[in-house]
Amino acid sequence: MVSFDHRDPGTDESVWTSALTQPLPALDIDVDRIVVVAAHPDDETLGAAGVLATAAARGVAIDLVVVTDGESSHPDSPTHSPATLALLRRRELIDAARVVGLTEDPLFLGLPDGGTDGYRDAIAAAVHGALDRAGADRVLVLSTWRGDGHRDHRVIGETVEAVCASRGVRSRAFPIWLWHWGGPDDVPWDRAEALGLDTAAREAKARALDAHASQVRPLSAAPGDEPMLHAGMRAHFTRDAEVFFAPDPTGDAEPASVPGDAGAAPSVSTVGQDYFDDMYARHDDPWGFDSRWYEERKRAVLLASLPRRRYRSAFEAGCSTGAVTAHLADRCDRVLAVDLAPAALERAQRRLAGREDVEVRRAMLPAEWPGGEFDLIVLSEVAYYWGADDLDRGLGASVGSLSADGHLVACHWRHPVAEYPRSGDDVHDALAARPDLVRLVRHEEEDFVLEVFGRPGARSVAAEAGLVA
Repeated sequence: MVSFDHRDPGTDESVWTSALTQPLPALDIDVDRIVVVAAHPDDETLGAAGVLATAAARGVAIDLVVVTDGESSHPDSPTHSPATLALLRRRELIDAARVVGLTEDPLFLGLPDGGTDGYRDAIAAAVHGALDRAGADRVLVLSTWRGDGHRDHRVIGETVEAVCASRGVRSRAFPIWLWHWGGPDDVPWDRAEALGLDTAAREAKARALDAHASQVRPLSAAPGDEPMLHAGMRAHFTRDAEVFFAPDPTGDAEPASVPGDAGAAPSVSTVGQDYFDDMYARHDDPWGFDSRWYEERKRAVLLASLPRRRYRSAFEAGCSTGAVTAHLADRCDRVLAVDLAPAALERAQRRLAGREDVEVRRAMLPAEWPGGEFDLIVLSEVAYYWGADDLDRGLGASVGSLSADGHLVACHWRHPVAEYPRSGDDVHDALAARPDLVRLVRHEEEDFVLEVFGRPGARSVAAEAGLVA
């Protein structure tokens, strides 16, 4: 699993130019029909427009299934609502599809952008329907890649693999964001295939990408309307070949459907240590805790929201490199900070060296929740990593170790992240639903939500100071 920001410079295309000089087996498009399953409008263009243009020129029939409308591409846009973006992106996709030679209109499923995990059965039904309509045709199914680092891409990739495996149909997946966040060591070269693109196919792909104007150009000059695909990212899609991956031979895909359980939400596991080890191996400061003004400002909001000037003992869950821990130590007699990533703990210990009032230790939360009682517990950017059972367990442990007069602080990112089991809003909804907590503070922005809770009967800052009864 990976985490990335589309605004980052990403991997330079020169890295990929060198890596892709190695010969790869050719993608076989000697078929009667190609079915493309895209997570969002523009996925089909970025990942496979060259193949589609080549196949269309050869007379191969093409069916395109688009799972979401991509309405969350600009969550901070002051000029375009999600509904407006959804309509705009559908129109752009139809134009792009015509450029590469599709003659049939795409099938739009209209499922929630960023929320496809709860609709695997609907996606599987659409793929089965496309294959049923193909009849006796020789079919190749193309989809977004499950390892791309985007939750919707993963869900579509897993679902397509499972459906095609169950029906004996050949499938291949195209990466998109891999080229941005990854490097040559992240590519499953043993399963990679490529199709060389002639000049006509490359030109068609370029025109198709231009048709997705909402993604490659600003929606307006206002903040929040910046293009989603900067020039460095677009450079990955001007190559003379497109790359696809065969399914993982281990068959480690999610079930395409669960009989009798079509409406049930899937069980999502807690993010494991490998994810964090990989993040810290790639970056000294993976989330920009020390380098981004966003993080510095959010930290100041958190500290300003603490109802008391000083606390006896604090517990920080998921301390990472200790950026928040150092400030908590200035406000507390004793701080216990834990994380599960050894690399993060090493950096936190270096930052906090000489602070006898701070203990930094490794723990897998919530399973290894520490004993003892704390009058300040901080859950900052941690609880959305927990699966359903672990979220209940972690919040229960938080309340169980909170002193009678203690405060529980929770602060979480609100935008969807591909590999997180839930959103920050989900975490705070779960906190608000607990009868053993009352909310004292709520600070909400487009980007994050921060809340402070106490036990029932907890008093406001003014009440504690005697300013009000």
